[in-house]
Amino acid sequence: MAQTVLVVDDDPAQRRILEEVVSRDGYRVVSADGGEPALDILNGHNGKDISCMILDLVMPGMDGMAVLEAITPTHGDLPVIVLTAQAGVETVVKAMRAGADDFVMKPVSPERLYVSIRNALKVTALAGEVNRLQKKAKGKLTFDDIIAGAPSMAPVLKLGRRAAQSNIPVLIEGESGVGKELIASAIQGESDRAGGPLITVNCGAIPENLIESILFGHEKGAFTGASEKHAGKFVEASGGTLFLDEIGELPLEMQVKLLRAIQEGEVDPVGAKRPVKVDIRLISATNRDLIQMVTDGRFREDLYYRLNVFPLHLPPVRERKEDVPDLVTHFVQRIAAEEGKKVAGVSADAMGMLAAYDWPGNVRQLENTVFRAIVLCDGDLLTIADFPQIATQVEGYEPIDAAIPPAPAAPIEPQPAMITGDSSNPSPNGIAAFARSTFGEGITVTDDGGELRKLEDIEADLIRMAIDKYKGHMSEVARRLGIGRSTLYRKVRDLGLDVTR
Repeated sequence: MAQTVLVVDDDPAQRRILEEVVSRDGYRVVSADGGEPALDILNGHNGKDISCMILDLVMPGMDGMAVLEAITPTHGDLPVIVLTAQAGVETVVKAMRAGADDFVMKPVSPERLYVSIRNALKVTALAGEVNRLQKKAKGKLTFDDIIAGAPSMAPVLKLGRRAAQSNIPVLIEGESGVGKELIASAIQGESDRAGGPLITVNCGAIPENLIESILFGHEKGAFTGASEKHAGKFVEASGGTLFLDEIGELPLEMQVKLLRAIQEGEVDPVGAKRPVKVDIRLISATNRDLIQMVTDGRFREDLYYRLNVFPLHLPPVRERKEDVPDLVTHFVQRIAAEEGKKVAGVSADAMGMLAAYDWPGNVRQLENTVFRAIVLCDGDLLTIADFPQIATQVEGYEPIDAAIPPAPAAPIEPQPAMITGDSSNPSPNGIAAFARSTFGEGITVTDDGGELRKLEDIEADLIRMAIDKYKGHMSEVARRLGIGRSTLYRKVRDLGLDVTR
């Protein structure tokens, strides 16, 4: 789904121009003819969908400055691009101080507006991600920061908030990649230990001979290579939360020591003469069936019941598909900003395909799939062609290779010769089919009588088609045509082309 831009201008003609320019860049457009209607949209049911606002400063009634002041308390993070016919320093400074992110001079330049919108969304996406990471690092991430609108996630959020109100041990169960660490961070962030340390230990990634030292610490000289004293993860987490991920990977001999540490609230560092008291909130997680492991003798029953005081099951993505569009949109905005790509969203059919897929790798697989698609995408929207591996696995969808035109289903009447990118000499029917699949009806080099057209007429058609294909972005048009920008503008002027955008 494309990001939504709110256009606010009282001039109908100017508003239509802005709508056309913004929509050509792949964004969804919502319009308002004044300050009050704009506030109604932002404060309405769909206000959360607005990603950016283009705001005229001079309007009757509530002007642009008043709108900026009104949205600061409730929509302070919304990027705002102001339109002004007066580029005075005082006007610009006043608008920026009121909360504007950028300004654009009237009459609007499509390229200038495109760059402004892209930069504003990029900064906002990165700022949001930085804020989320900072909250997580500070132990203040909450359940409101998690994308979890699906009905199957409601019990998780409810139980998670209940668990956060006490120090009860929590066991988070779920498949790999569902976001167990994120839930643990939210429990920490909504508890009375918010702001304290959140120490994460992946029990399956620690070498077996170092587990005791890493968890409980060691004294200097306790063993070969122990050149310094190490506090251990339990001591580091004291006053906060210790998150033991993949607890099912812990060896049996270490399970005994872990059980004692939990029961007694103290640890015995390797080589230490006396135990060290710790004050931790314990959250553990696993993607394994611990009950079966207990039955098989691979996990201690007493430790299992000590950990499984407050179980929390996190459903896989295939059971919360309602969240897929929001997750995809979040990843697109963040990754596109990080990679400096102009991708604005996902086409409707591609989003339908992504929502239909089961995602065996869950959120982690979804994020990596979007990452790959954005890196390879050259357009404004991600389409089915950008997800070939997924298309092959979802019924009703087939991978699309835009470089290979579809074969005609029936014989086509002979067409005039067409310009194509193929240096071979295909049949007229094949050329026409290729041209139509690539450029619509293509560019004819002969007239109805079979005579060659004038070179300047063919050149005019090619330039007009390129301008339309690249949405009036003249720098991109010049680059694709292999000519300088000034040369392109001269040709547009000399040929009398209407390229108003």
